[in-house]
Amino acid sequence: MSDTQIISQQSIYPVLPVLDTLVMPSCESVLIVGRPKSLSALQQAIQTDNRILVVTQKTSKDQPELSDLYPMGVIASIERVNPGDKGETQILVKGIEKVNLVSIVQSDPYLKAEAVKVNEVLYDDPETQALVHHIASDLKKAINMGKTLDLNFLINVLYINNAFTFSYQVLSVLDMKLSERQRIFQENDLKARLTLLSNKLAEEIKILEIEHNISKKTNEKIDDTMRENILREKMKTIEEELGGKGGEKDTRDLKEKIRDAKMPREIQDKVEKELKRLESMSQFNPEASSLRSYIETVVELPWSTRATQNIDIGYAQKILDEDHYGLKKVKERIIEYLAVLKLQSLAAAESSTPLPSEDEQKVKKKKATPIKHDSLIPKERQPNILCFVGPPGVGKTSLGKSIAKALNTKFVKVSLGGVRDEAEIRGHRRTYVGSMPGRFIKAIKQAGVKNPVFMLDEVDKIGNDYRGDPASALLELLDPEQNYAFEDHYLELPFDMSEVFFITTANQLDTIPAALLDRLEIIHFAGYTEDEKYNIAKNYIVAKQEEAHAVKSEQVVMEEESVRQIIRTYTREAGVRNLEREIAHVMRKIARKIVEDPKLTFPVDVKPTDLQKYLGVPRYSAQMIEDVDYIGISTGLAWTQAGGDILFIEVTTMPGKGTLTLTGNLGDVMKESCQAALSYIRSHYEQFGLAKDLFSKIDIHVHVPEGATPKDGPSAGGAITTALVSALTKRPVDKYLAMTGEMTLRGRITEIGGVKEKVLAAHRSGIKRILLPKENKKDYDEDVPEKVKQEIQFTFVDRIEDILEKALLPAKKPAEKKG
Repeated sequence: MSDTQIISQQSIYPVLPVLDTLVMPSCESVLIVGRPKSLSALQQAIQTDNRILVVTQKTSKDQPELSDLYPMGVIASIERVNPGDKGETQILVKGIEKVNLVSIVQSDPYLKAEAVKVNEVLYDDPETQALVHHIASDLKKAINMGKTLDLNFLINVLYINNAFTFSYQVLSVLDMKLSERQRIFQENDLKARLTLLSNKLAEEIKILEIEHNISKKTNEKIDDTMRENILREKMKTIEEELGGKGGEKDTRDLKEKIRDAKMPREIQDKVEKELKRLESMSQFNPEASSLRSYIETVVELPWSTRATQNIDIGYAQKILDEDHYGLKKVKERIIEYLAVLKLQSLAAAESSTPLPSEDEQKVKKKKATPIKHDSLIPKERQPNILCFVGPPGVGKTSLGKSIAKALNTKFVKVSLGGVRDEAEIRGHRRTYVGSMPGRFIKAIKQAGVKNPVFMLDEVDKIGNDYRGDPASALLELLDPEQNYAFEDHYLELPFDMSEVFFITTANQLDTIPAALLDRLEIIHFAGYTEDEKYNIAKNYIVAKQEEAHAVKSEQVVMEEESVRQIIRTYTREAGVRNLEREIAHVMRKIARKIVEDPKLTFPVDVKPTDLQKYLGVPRYSAQMIEDVDYIGISTGLAWTQAGGDILFIEVTTMPGKGTLTLTGNLGDVMKESCQAALSYIRSHYEQFGLAKDLFSKIDIHVHVPEGATPKDGPSAGGAITTALVSALTKRPVDKYLAMTGEMTLRGRITEIGGVKEKVLAAHRSGIKRILLPKENKKDYDEDVPEKVKQEIQFTFVDRIEDILEKALLPAKKPAEKKG
């Protein structure tokens, strides 16, 4: 390394402030001088030694001061002066040396400043030469990628042997902001300046590469588009020369399909109009494909295809009984529904008149208004849409299949759980790319007939958001006064849905919008009793799972007690879905045993003692009731989406100041029931033999296990009051007794819902006695199975005193102390 130190010399020069440019040592620059002070400074420099101090301005002030100038500039020699128009002068200057401004010594009639020469650190070693060669190579690469440079400058810069001059020449041609260029200019270490230039040039090359790639891709796209357009024009010309015979076969097939579809005349006219549009298009037109798909979708719909329904009530009853055990009330309602359909079809057959022939239609069309096809005329009002409501696994969907089987028609199902986009119901308009019909038109197309049994599953789980309200879109579909002309957005044609047998299913009614619920006839599915589950397993599930697992019926025997034990200790549900899973588990084990042991003796007898080997440890106790009569614990009955359940209310007291604590993830209604129960007890403290000031000396804690499960509802008031009275009077509650019913502040027990589900849950849990509100006697008479009535004692109450009299046992005597 050679470190050349130039001795600082102090001098005073006329100043030429310049905007948006930077003059550097060893570089020539053309400047336009127009400001009066600048012209005066230029004149003074020419009269003396042709040298002037050129400094770049930070700001655009017309009369700059020292703070408005960059601290470093260049002493430049004036090489040429050319007077210009409008008082401006063009000059050619060449930078000589870099200087630092010290101060302004004169402001008028021109700027004059004191400057000191800058001592730059120079090098002449291999590293410096390597940097110079690297920058020169990158500069060539940038030029090859499109960077524009003056040819003379290019020759000069690439053949300069002086690294010092090379650095300033390169700095003058790189693309960068003036402030960044000034920063590199002010770097006085040659290696550091070359490194900064190398980094900046690398950035510029990167940008050039991106621009080159973008330009290349754009040109390729343009070339492809031009090529495609040319080929399309050639194909169009070829088609014209051939007389358009290329697409004749496709359109001929579509014409035949349109004729065979036997759609209403108005709709056929519209479809034929679309076909004419298709015929006038080139088959390579992008719109032709979507138009062809649209026409094919329309003609494939069952406009006039019906399943031959012979509604035979006796046959329908037989099918329902064969496929489903129990559900007596539900089956009766379905048979009634089918009877109404039968009478309507007979009445329609008597009053129907044949449609006019096509020739007659054409004559009438010429003479008068267009003929109205029967699918565009409202039909007689059909019975209400059925809605099967009940817990999972009770047979709602399978019952829909049995109805289709009884009617000798197709069965289609659309699941609406989680649907949030209205377009899934009504379809997408054809203006959108990838448009398609809605779910219902797709399902009708899949069915192939216009009178299938159509099940809308999980209608209570439809959502809505910014994409629309699907539940509102169902209103037209499920309204018999409107669905004779249901219009899908994709088809934009009315389709008659009035002959469809609609069935909806739901687990609860609370989330179904009122307007939609009004169009539905509700049929409640309660849970099954143990006997019903056993019979379902014996008559349906076991045989179904034997077939599913390729196990012959003579190879396995499921004992009655084994099935009952699976029901009691391995499942706890309103339906039979988990029961079917457990029996399937047993069948898989037996299938494996048959494959692995060729010497296995048949039949394999599944005994209750074998269940743990097949299914593992029992998941539930055979009964859920407490083992003793506890103080402060009562048994309530609850309803959930999965059926009924029993609910334990636990109360304990402790010394305190009258605080009531409620735990167990209780909802607002249930919390209010606790408050009402305590208020009733406090207002009748004498009746319960309690001290007047007792409630100011104790704290009461009410807890409802399981704490992680949310609980709410208005039917636990009686059970809460019973548990509170038990805890305060120290009288135990009958462990075999369960109750349900809300209580008013006056102590009256009011009517509740879900009686059958709650009673079946109590029956599953081993409850022997149940207290029901007197107003629910009608539900008991109509809904509770006879076998449950025989095994459980029911008492009907209308006052809390009646509940307490039945539920509370005498207080236990304290044990005598042994002396």
